[in-house]
Amino acid sequence: MRVPEELVASQIRFNGEAGRAFVAALPGRAEEFLDRWGLRLTGPSMYGVASWVLPVTRVSDGTPAALKLQLLDEESAGEPVALRAWDGSGAVRLLAEDPGTGTMLLERLDEGRHLSASGDVRGAVGVLAGLLARLVAVPAPEGLRGLGEIAARMVAAAPEAAARLGPEDAALVRDCAAAVREVLGEPGDRLLHWDLHYDNILAAEREPWLAIDPKPLAGDPGFELLPALTDLWEADPSAGTRWRFDLLTERLGLDRGRARAWTLGRVLQNALWDVADGEPALDPDQVSIARTLLAPGG
Repeated sequence: MRVPEELVASQIRFNGEAGRAFVAALPGRAEEFLDRWGLRLTGPSMYGVASWVLPVTRVSDGTPAALKLQLLDEESAGEPVALRAWDGSGAVRLLAEDPGTGTMLLERLDEGRHLSASGDVRGAVGVLAGLLARLVAVPAPEGLRGLGEIAARMVAAAPEAAARLGPEDAALVRDCAAAVREVLGEPGDRLLHWDLHYDNILAAEREPWLAIDPKPLAGDPGFELLPALTDLWEADPSAGTRWRFDLLTERLGLDRGRARAWTLGRVLQNALWDVADGEPALDPDQVSIARTLLAPGG
């Protein structure tokens, strides 16, 4: 029950004293929920930047599952809400939860088979698009954080961020903010995963692939597309931005102009985070994607 050092480091880096307290409490919390939910640990733990996941089985019936322990915050509080709304359709199924701590018992997927390792880039984009179309078909439950408020804050923060960048990056930030401003009055009401990249899709028995680890919000599906555009470039450079964007917007049935604006909004969000972290320039891959979408016919 040793907490991985990488998880300790990321929690302290991003959450300070709250993260330090969280990791200190993790072994005891894990023991508590193994006992409360009648679980037996069945293998080595897994971890991400924000959570610790233990492979388990239910003692009563042998059901394989995953015990996920995480720091309760604005993002993680919405995860069980979204998983209940999807009820296993395109996403991992929620088996039990503890609202007070954010601890969840999840359907066990194949943690060794990520979509990112499938070896077929175009096929992977298609799988992600298909899952995303199912997920955003669901209306957002009440109480989730909304894209409208997030986008308004982004637009307001853009001028100051642009002033801290070089001329080309500053111009891109202003262009992205202008695109978001055009759609700000209609932020959407769909249930968004927000972080559906290829490593957040795992193989499963119930379906070939299922989404995990949502950071949900209510909004326009166009805000979902950027993670699918940014990864898996080296394996097939020909599956570029326009090809992926065309496939995603067609599969999700999106208005191309609105999807373009909200994708630029996601680039803006990441740019603001980079500037806040003291980065001297924007991520070159996202700059390339944004410029492609801003170009005529983009």
